Amino acid sequence: MILKLFGWRLVGQLPSDKKYVIIIGPHTSNWDFFIFVLVKTVYRLKVVFIGKHTIFIGPVAWVLKKMGGLPVDRKSAHNVVNTIVDEFNKRDKMIFALSPEGTRSYLDHWKSGFYHIARKAKVPVQTAFLDTTSKTIGWGPVFEMTDDKDADLKIIGEFYADKIGFKPEKFSKIIFRSSDE
Repeated sequence: MILKLFGWRLVGQLPSDKKYVIIIGPHTSNWDFFIFVLVKTVYRLKVVFIGKHTIFIGPVAWVLKKMGGLPVDRKSAHNVVNTIVDEFNKRDKMIFALSPEGTRSYLDHWKSGFYHIARKAKVPVQTAFLDTTSKTIGWGPVFEMTDDKDADLKIIGEFYADKIGFKPEKFSKIIFRSSDE
């Protein structure tokens, strides 16, 4: 109701898989998080997500953890992929959500950690988006990651290319660095 009240429309369908990675874009504002919390509530999704460890303090930490948040120190992010894959291996059901941009600030590329997580955990990638021009929020195609990382990431980038966030000037270019883990 809140989404409809503000003129937003939900589109698409979620996969029936018990385990998958959801990538969310564009991520240009704090509003993105709150809107996807509403979407998560509408679909009754239990998701696991990572957040900057510095926001996991006091009562906020308790709320974020209750919502599925895991604190991550970005300075030592090299082990995040394996940590998330271990979580997938421990659970019968798991939906892991993240933004390939990794930040609300402008970057010159997207991060490809989701690709490595999906490949190592052997789970599909569900695309999720918000588009402020059409006021739609929804689910795009589901992708199985292959051995051809560049081709997979190119197709995903093409899907997000026309999506506009709350602060378009902060939307990172949808290119991936080949060395990005």
